Amino acid sequence: MVASPSIKLTFLERELDTSPDAFGLMRSSIDLVDNVEAMRHRLEEEGYVYLPGYLDRDEVMAARAVMCEKLRAMGAIDPDRPANEAIYRDGLGRIMPELAEDNPSLLNLLYAGRMASFYERLLGGPVRHFDYTWCRAVPPGVGTHPHCDVVYMGRGTPRLYTSWTPIGDVPFEDGGLVVMEGSHRIRKLRDHYCRKDVDAVCSNQLDEEGQARKQDPTFGVLSRDPVSLRRALGLRWLTHDFHAGDLVVFSIFAVHGGLDNHGQRVRISTDSRYQLAAEPADDRWISIDGRPPRTHGEASHRELVC
Repeated sequence: MVASPSIKLTFLERELDTSPDAFGLMRSSIDLVDNVEAMRHRLEEEGYVYLPGYLDRDEVMAARAVMCEKLRAMGAIDPDRPANEAIYRDGLGRIMPELAEDNPSLLNLLYAGRMASFYERLLGGPVRHFDYTWCRAVPPGVGTHPHCDVVYMGRGTPRLYTSWTPIGDVPFEDGGLVVMEGSHRIRKLRDHYCRKDVDAVCSNQLDEEGQARKQDPTFGVLSRDPVSLRRALGLRWLTHDFHAGDLVVFSIFAVHGGLDNHGQRVRISTDSRYQLAAEPADDRWISIDGRPPRTHGEASHRELVC
């Protein structure tokens, strides 16, 4: 059993309350991996499942090696240290899909083998994944704001799930994933915030030029104060001391983010998304007629009454 962190954890530069009522470690569900009904029940009840050691560590580290070599070629990590240590040097974009390009080890890890098998069993049928891979390379400093994925990718089925995969070890000091326990069931979030679409253009609101108002780039952020958010919702923040081979799966309605990185390393992880192949998919994130996903931006704008 991993003890609670002995170091100070911060989230957007706010120190987290790590008392038992405010904070906890993610509950392992690895014992349920062959019991699909129990796994579905836990995901429905808690909004996430944490599967330590579910993926093959060697496969994860092979994918990491390619990503770290790319970071070194960019000048982002210290050239005088082994690339796999990913000691930060300069300049990163945080979300870097190019780290998945020409990286068959990563694509096999995320979209074949044990990952694909897990989702086929969990969802009970043929599965498709988004064709865009969110590769995160987070340098020392501030983490990722609390949010729900649905506001960024909610134009398809609501039965869409995210895999957060640490590509290498992510100890507490490197600021890993944090999930708000039970947040996927909060009705006031589901009825209001979770109905947002970051690519909406408000047909009933005009900007200074008389055009339908586009959303602010930070429209998807749920809160800039995760400590006050936790107090307001009365739930706990959950994280863990993660290792290569671990996997966290969560609902697109679960509130989550990334803790601040207090280490020297670049925290490398991926977000990948999965759903039943028979259900509608958000067309911003899939390839159509051989073209790459169009992602966010003007090509994805949709007029809505805001």
